[in-house]
Amino acid sequence: MKEPSSPEPFLNDNRIPAGEKKHPTAEAVERATGLVFSNPGLAIRALTHSSFANESAEEGEDYERLEFLGDAVLDYLAAYWLYQHFPELSEGDLTRMRSALVRTESLAAFAQQIGLNQILRIGKGERLAGGENRITILCGTFEALTGAIALDQGMEKAYAFAGPLFQQEADRVFERLSSSDCKSLFQEKAQAKFGATPGYRVVDMTGPDHDRQYTIEVLVAGRSFGIGTGNSKQAAAQDAAQKALEKLQREE
Repeated sequence: MKEPSSPEPFLNDNRIPAGEKKHPTAEAVERATGLVFSNPGLAIRALTHSSFANESAEEGEDYERLEFLGDAVLDYLAAYWLYQHFPELSEGDLTRMRSALVRTESLAAFAQQIGLNQILRIGKGERLAGGENRITILCGTFEALTGAIALDQGMEKAYAFAGPLFQQEADRVFERLSSSDCKSLFQEKAQAKFGATPGYRVVDMTGPDHDRQYTIEVLVAGRSFGIGTGNSKQAAAQDAAQKALEKLQREE
């Protein structure tokens, strides 16, 4: 796997002079990831929510720029990992698998799994509201951390960091996504059980044109069966259908 050329260093990168004690957040990130950052400032920034940055007198950025980078890095890493591990899958199946691996809920679960919710730097008000366990914040933190690893350690280390997490998630979703069109399968089951054809509606659309995120709800006879997200309407509908199938299975 060939690494891209090294990026220009960030401004205000919070590098720690030789011999100076490392920041406790940087130490906690290194324990969580098993990586030693050459620029601990990136590790600190990846764990800094905007609410903390706004309340604190401490200099430094929040994680939003790293989140932007990490989102793109994870899309690439997931695609590369799937391509290498599942040579038998079609483009459509690979796309659905990638959507499942990098969806908000999956990335938030990865963040909790490695304990980022316990070391996240957030403001007092946000913490009182349970922000350290909020899915969108955890997802953003994990994306930011992946972006920080890619900058500091290179794409190979970012791949080694994300790969085992992808494997765990793939084990859970492969069977139901790799060989089945979830929309078609749910339509068959819905027509057999309810005598009605599922309908899909867009309930939310966020992000710029080049990075649109869709939220779609699937309904049968007016009843909601699942809400899915994706970077296209098709991917979001497939995600909604997958959740609807899981709901049917629980009710059986």
